[in-house]
Amino acid sequence: MQEHIIASLAEDRESTCWGCGLRLLLPSGASTFKCGWCGAITLQTVQKQKDKSLKWRWLRDRGFVCVLLVFILFVICGGVWAVYPVVFSVSQFCGIFHSTVTMVLAVATLSSFSLAAFRSPGTPPNVIWGSYPLVEKGDLENYTFCNYCSKPKSRRTHHCRSCGMCVLDMDHHCPFIGNCVGAGNHKHFIMFLISAIVSTIYVSIMAVYSLWHIWPPLSVHELGRLNGSGSKFGWSLSKEIIHAVLRSTTLLSIRGFILIYLFISSFSLQIGLAVLLCQQLWYIYEGKTYLSHISSQGDDGEKDCQNLLRFFGCPLVSFSRHLPIFRSSKKRHEK
Repeated sequence: MQEHIIASLAEDRESTCWGCGLRLLLPSGASTFKCGWCGAITLQTVQKQKDKSLKWRWLRDRGFVCVLLVFILFVICGGVWAVYPVVFSVSQFCGIFHSTVTMVLAVATLSSFSLAAFRSPGTPPNVIWGSYPLVEKGDLENYTFCNYCSKPKSRRTHHCRSCGMCVLDMDHHCPFIGNCVGAGNHKHFIMFLISAIVSTIYVSIMAVYSLWHIWPPLSVHELGRLNGSGSKFGWSLSKEIIHAVLRSTTLLSIRGFILIYLFISSFSLQIGLAVLLCQQLWYIYEGKTYLSHISSQGDDGEKDCQNLLRFFGCPLVSFSRHLPIFRSSKKRHEK
């Protein structure tokens, strides 16, 4: 019996908790352990790492930001130039109304984009670590150590290798804004999606409206020669109309081709942005972020309308009487 105890102790090894500095006796082969005093989690197999491709990812993101800014400015300036004479030819009131709406949407889109792109995504709070007298019991509960930043990070914090920093409540890294989406700019990112969708819808409507007024008249040459009945006649009529539209495009001015491009690009863009916005709002409703969803770390969140109200900073008491389900939630999107 005594020999068995001695053999068991010999297999154990000593290790130091990074959180409080206490020395712990661990079973041999244990790659992960949690300190019983401060609650910090140590991963023995993870070594200190240095990211060598940070500069290239930074340049890639800045390139995406420049491309997106150029596209936004082209849509604004090109749309104003292409639609301006059409709406003012209808009436002066329509022209002033269009100019006002364009100005409001442009300011809202550019300001929300700038806040999402250039504001800090959320720095985790500084905590005391490394010294037993200063670290109290449970101060670092479920904290892990970031080997890139060389500092503690909570379960709500993730390290972004593109930004080279730890981000609180990180949702994802968006290359089109050149920044992470986290606790500091998540609301601005959602507002950018909303304003961009509204703007693209307005651009699509105004592009179609302007094309309707400046499109050359269709010349259907063989409409009287069409014969047949049923589906054959319908197919022949459709082909003749398509040929007439294609012939009329040769008479379009540069303004007309810009309007066609604005409609196609804005319509396709609003579909993608709408899908992304719905996904983001659903995760907020569930009390999760995208990263917590794919890593199953957001299981403690509850589906609750209060998550949406809290995220946008709306008063909860006045709305709670009119919404069907309100439960206590452990939502991580508290600002």
